[in-house]
Amino acid sequence: MIIDVVMPKMGESITEGTILEWYKKVGDSIEKDETLLEIGTDKVDSEIPSPASGIIEEILSAPNDVVDVGKVIARINSNGSSDNKAIASSEDIDLGINNKVVEEIPPSNDSRVKKEVSSVNISIKDNKSAMFTPVVLKIANQEGIPLVELENIEGTGSNGRVTKKDIQSYIASKASHSVKKGIEVNTLKDTGAIFNNDQKNNVEQIGHMRKLIAEHMRHSLDTSAHVYIMNEVDMTRIVNFIEENEQYFYEKENFKLTVTPFIISATSSALRETPEMNASINGDSIVYHKNINMGIAVSVDSGLMVPSIFNCDEKNFIGISRELNSIAYQTREKTISPDALQGSTFTISNFGVFGATIGTPIINQPNVGILGTGKIKKQPVIIEKNDTDIIAIRSMMMLSLGFDHRLIDGAGGAKFISRLKQNLENINLENIL
Repeated sequence: MIIDVVMPKMGESITEGTILEWYKKVGDSIEKDETLLEIGTDKVDSEIPSPASGIIEEILSAPNDVVDVGKVIARINSNGSSDNKAIASSEDIDLGINNKVVEEIPPSNDSRVKKEVSSVNISIKDNKSAMFTPVVLKIANQEGIPLVELENIEGTGSNGRVTKKDIQSYIASKASHSVKKGIEVNTLKDTGAIFNNDQKNNVEQIGHMRKLIAEHMRHSLDTSAHVYIMNEVDMTRIVNFIEENEQYFYEKENFKLTVTPFIISATSSALRETPEMNASINGDSIVYHKNINMGIAVSVDSGLMVPSIFNCDEKNFIGISRELNSIAYQTREKTISPDALQGSTFTISNFGVFGATIGTPIINQPNVGILGTGKIKKQPVIIEKNDTDIIAIRSMMMLSLGFDHRLIDGAGGAKFISRLKQNLENINLENIL
């Protein structure tokens, strides 16, 4: 029986996906639920399991092909034998046929490096052709493995292609490989960058996720009129509360209590009082969102993802804490649903966890506002007590609010960040846990 493998629907608004890598080739056997391929969408990269056991009968889409949801991309013969009716052979796919070569760069030795639009083909010293897919290049970039070092990894794919499993095994075993000298590049015509003859450069292809982030950020800067306002907030009461209750909270919830749920709760309250900050612009219309869906920027190995906590205004502190912990874990484990990576109405970026004091984050479209929170630092502050100014050591944090000036004026932004400051400094901590 022939089983069709179709491009899966990864989310309500997802209409297409990009083939990143096939883990099997035509004629290979595969077990049900064994990973067949990896696909990428504009939200997340996912490994797709096989729907059945059998033999790979046909592979109909090559790496880097963009395929509509529901379209057949492969066929599996569940009877366990192949009748050789493959439309696109694995050899064609592995060799990257139909990839357009835009430039050839001669290195200092006899090998040649071909820069391609959607993948990189390198002819190495044993004359085997090894194609480095975006997945392999992404892992190499994360681990700091230069392109020239990839040439020395023995590939198990067709025609010596280095697969995802090959590079993962290479990293795990920490095998000793002789690394060839870096490629000497005189001129990169497609970037206009000119280097000295004695400078050595490693040329790497941008990974799938980084491309999406770059496009999204560039689109935001081209769309919104970014304006920023900063303010300092006294977090001493919250910091002391966390120190006093962290052990109790961990024993009760099995995860750590942090400042982020306090910030989310206070921001949600401020958004209820400032509906224009919880809105978006659609052409000539302003959409005031009924619910507050808080996007939370989460750093992952390959870049940044922004999952959402939906209906924040309807959740109490414990509910927000639990959902924050859940979406952060799923995002880092790459199990987050694409639907959870969209629908935010406002975004928070906590770069303070990396030691940064202040920053100017780019608005996450189609939001009109984004909050940046810096590192909490103890510092001397002048406060008034009993009509007398005194110097006290307080735990202070910088807030930076980015907003779209097309909808929100400076006064509106200043009022919002002032309200947020008041919410954080005067938060009711009684019975919050």
